Amino acid sequence: MADYGLNELGGRTPVEVAETPHMDRIAACRIGLVKTVPEGMEPGSDVANLSLLGYDPRTHYTGRAPLEAASMGIALKADQVAFRMNLVTLDFRSDREIIMKSHSAGDISTGESAPILEALRKGLRFPDVEIHGGVAYRHLMVWKNGPDDAHTIPPHDVLEQNMASYLHDSSDNPVPGLIRRSWDILRDHPINIHRRGNGFGEANSIWLWGQGRAPQLPLFRERYGIDGAVISAVDLVKGIGRCIGFTPIDVQGATGYLNTNYRGKAEAALRGLRDYDFVLVHVEAPDEAGHSGNIEEKIEAIENFDEKVVGAVLEGLDDFGDSRIMVASDHLTPIRKRTHTDDPTPFAWASKGELESHAKGSLFSEAAARESGLFFDAGYDLFDSFLFGS
Repeated sequence: MADYGLNELGGRTPVEVAETPHMDRIAACRIGLVKTVPEGMEPGSDVANLSLLGYDPRTHYTGRAPLEAASMGIALKADQVAFRMNLVTLDFRSDREIIMKSHSAGDISTGESAPILEALRKGLRFPDVEIHGGVAYRHLMVWKNGPDDAHTIPPHDVLEQNMASYLHDSSDNPVPGLIRRSWDILRDHPINIHRRGNGFGEANSIWLWGQGRAPQLPLFRERYGIDGAVISAVDLVKGIGRCIGFTPIDVQGATGYLNTNYRGKAEAALRGLRDYDFVLVHVEAPDEAGHSGNIEEKIEAIENFDEKVVGAVLEGLDDFGDSRIMVASDHLTPIRKRTHTDDPTPFAWASKGELESHAKGSLFSEAAARESGLFFDAGYDLFDSFLFGS
């Protein structure tokens, strides 16, 4: 959700332009910055969300894909390495120029992905490899004795860049070779022929990245003495939840895109609070808009989040006793970079009593967070402050 100031917005960020009265209400009580990505680590949602939940990524992080495997109920064996497997769109201009056009195969749907995955399972014929279907473009490959130290690249980090040198890597890295095997299988797949004819991005390649072995994470209840649940359309976030003992709550219509069921997530969170002490609600839409470089969609996603998630939850908290609520951007996905950065990111939290007593007047924004002087350099310390601070 967080971003940099944009010339198109008069130097303001999408958060500053968006109408966010409900997040502003929380920010009037307390707002600050948190460094969710430790120095030297990749700025991904995996690292950032571990930090926000009170886990030091430098100790507990073993890779993105193993967390997604946990979400899908895949128990990795000691000799297995999980890889995130995106369906992507490559523009094959020549052997020396292969451009990453879309990290999401033009926002391909889950229904369209299913027959493509089946074709890959039948056609790859690569020993000790299993393919597991996820949501939309996000899938998983499990590789027995796979190369967990191989050089891989997050596809959203290289949009519009020439990937030919990586894809034709002749070193001992087996990952590019496995990616190339998918090209003949996917080139004239019926789904791609249909998408091509309608001007949509084709799923004409797999892309492997984010690999790792099974993590060992302490349970949330053991750390904090409370139970939790997680609501997200993203396997990665649900996987973190499963690994720390959260119960996943599924919401019909939760897509991870601009059209996600925002209000359904809020209503499910309020129902969840009747059974669990803590509920994590994750919304992906602002991040996807940042990756696509779409200012208008990012503002719309932020406003939808504020009205239909934050506002609905604040209203629903009237039915509960003592409670606390926090809103946070897990990391920045700036429009002009179209990928994640490791900048400190804004958060705001308040108790129910504070919300009832504080007047309006503050804004939830990157600038307000900087100016507050409240800063958590170790991102995992924020959660303790949220639960037990005053």
